[in-house]
Amino acid sequence: MPFPQGFLWGAATSSYQIEGAVDEGGRGESIWDRFVRVPGAIERGETGAVACDHFHRYRDDVDLMGELGLRAYRFSIAWPRVLPKGAGRRNEAGLDFYRRLVDRLLERDIVPVPTLYHWDLPQALQDRHGGWTGRETAERFGEYGALVFEALGDRVDRWITLNEPWVSAFHGYHTGAHAPGTRNLEAALRASHHLLLGHGRAVDAFRASGRGGEIGITLDLQVSDPATDTEADVEAARRSDGHTNRWFLDPVLRGSYPADMVAVHEDAGRAFDHVRPGDLATIAKPIDFLGMNYYFRRDVAAADNELGFTDVPPRAGEPTTEMGWPIRPDGLRDQLLRLKREYPPLPIYVTENGTSDTAEPGPDGRIEDAGRIDYLRDHFAAAEEAIRGGVDLRGYFVWSLMDNFEWALGYRPRFGLVHVDFATQERRPKASAAWYARVIGGNAIVD
Repeated sequence: MPFPQGFLWGAATSSYQIEGAVDEGGRGESIWDRFVRVPGAIERGETGAVACDHFHRYRDDVDLMGELGLRAYRFSIAWPRVLPKGAGRRNEAGLDFYRRLVDRLLERDIVPVPTLYHWDLPQALQDRHGGWTGRETAERFGEYGALVFEALGDRVDRWITLNEPWVSAFHGYHTGAHAPGTRNLEAALRASHHLLLGHGRAVDAFRASGRGGEIGITLDLQVSDPATDTEADVEAARRSDGHTNRWFLDPVLRGSYPADMVAVHEDAGRAFDHVRPGDLATIAKPIDFLGMNYYFRRDVAAADNELGFTDVPPRAGEPTTEMGWPIRPDGLRDQLLRLKREYPPLPIYVTENGTSDTAEPGPDGRIEDAGRIDYLRDHFAAAEEAIRGGVDLRGYFVWSLMDNFEWALGYRPRFGLVHVDFATQERRPKASAAWYARVIGGNAIVD
């Protein structure tokens, strides 16, 4: 069956993963520029210094998007390219890059959907305020948002404040797997709050700008199932959901942190003195849509660790992605239906979904990534089921437009619809790109 009329089919990227040119155009240092130099932090010691060289090749990349028939493009704005020190002097050369990018998109009738923050915090704010552990960073984020709305608001009418604040907070400040590499749960809790406070400040700045359009936030929402039906594993699944989903959904959409999770942290002696009167009202300022990233649903079991749960390996014989993630499209459907059932009504966009694939060019130059086609077909079908179940789903952005720097995993995972030869920067659309173009053209799933 066709998707709703006007359904926004797109692809997504982020600034540090594709732009390169980290020392050009007046850009300042980000926490990822610093983190990639830590020995052992990134597979094979790779960095995003060049990445896909999109900073220089954006015109051709946008033309490629047009050839694929994309109706929208979700990208992120590099805060240190706009404000090299995180605050203070604005970098007009950086703003001009995004003006040119947006103009090129509009020339090709592609809707620009910028994200203000996709993890590349200015290093100056990490040095000065402890990054997101400091309240000042949230205040600076609101000011940064106001500047960008002023610069691009005449061209852009759909904005996302944050991408996956759970990852920024907990992989950045608890597990240490991402920049800035801190390993402290209380620091991560403070960071999660200040990220959400920064989101609220940016929403305020957008409303104060008086410009039309819409603003929302993107959360990574997973489904956590108990590994067994024991009471301990059922409780572990509840905690996992509270930690990864409700810890962000509830403040943004209900104006409060989930009471059961607050009790878990308070019982463990973790302070909440960083939450000040009025903060939750700011965080819960009305948004116009919710972005949802989905990659897998997981099984969890009770564990003797700080969080009280752990992921368990995929079930025996279960299909997995090249990353080892279980392929469970029903989790996408179930999470969308849950949002409709349990939270205030809002338009929803799937702002990321995709899979890594090892397919490389064959003798004829073609890249036959059949696994990605199967993956996307099944997830599109799950989304269509949710729409038939009453979910107000407005669009779907495939991750990713092209192979890129995948954070701590470097360039090994290839999530792109378009293959990138990182030695030559040659772009080559994969079979999945041609298939996706047919989906977009027909506004329906195709064989």
